[in-house]
Amino acid sequence: MESPQLEKLHQHLSRLKLYGINDGLETLLQDASKQELSYADFMERLLDLEVSIKNEKQISMHTSLARFPFIKTMEAFDFDFQPSVDRKKMLELAGCVFIERAENVIFLGPPGTGKTHLAVALGMKAIQRGYRTLFVSAASVVVALTKAYAENRLEEKLKAFTIPKLLIIDEIGYVPVDTHGAHLLFQLISRRYEKGSIVLTSNRGFSQWGEIFGDSIIATAILDRLLHHSMVINIKGESYRLKEKLKAGLIPKTGDE
Repeated sequence: MESPQLEKLHQHLSRLKLYGINDGLETLLQDASKQELSYADFMERLLDLEVSIKNEKQISMHTSLARFPFIKTMEAFDFDFQPSVDRKKMLELAGCVFIERAENVIFLGPPGTGKTHLAVALGMKAIQRGYRTLFVSAASVVVALTKAYAENRLEEKLKAFTIPKLLIIDEIGYVPVDTHGAHLLFQLISRRYEKGSIVLTSNRGFSQWGEIFGDSIIATAILDRLLHHSMVINIKGESYRLKEKLKAGLIPKTGDE
């Protein structure tokens, strides 16, 4: 049975919404007594626990709001398999200074080479550093903007895509974009220009973007704003998916009968 004093402490902590301390109070009190902690040391442990739990919850919530298609980390990326990706450069990007500077990161390369993995990994690093992040495919963002335009809600939708400090646009080039959609995408990129960072992935070189958007002029305008403050990372390696299939024996190796 709890003492009246301990019960009162739980009530105060609950009212103050200090749930981490509340849950661990008895253990913390016992440890403090055994280790003869000073008041300052005890208070530090209390607050460290609360801050740690709140950070974990915030990261979990913001990760959910980011709408990643999967969770990937920088630590899990196989740099040995993709030597064209500079490990040191990626670790520098993981520090998220580019977000503070409202700069962009663009990953170019064939399908399956880890572009989306790296984009999501940067998104996770951004969330861990407290930056609001949103992941969208290129096709879905064009559909959303087109729908909002038709419903006279374009300003509202542009604002929604502009609020996150980091916007990840995945798979530019997999699906052609009509001229109207290209103009809407241009508006979005213009809104974020020098205000918020974009991480973008594409399987097509910049010289082919005129084909993607069906208009070389709008493609040039989009690239002009994307590339002004940006880092471009070209990935020239093999597909991870083919690697896994080869390992599993699902497809024959080069030279096999």
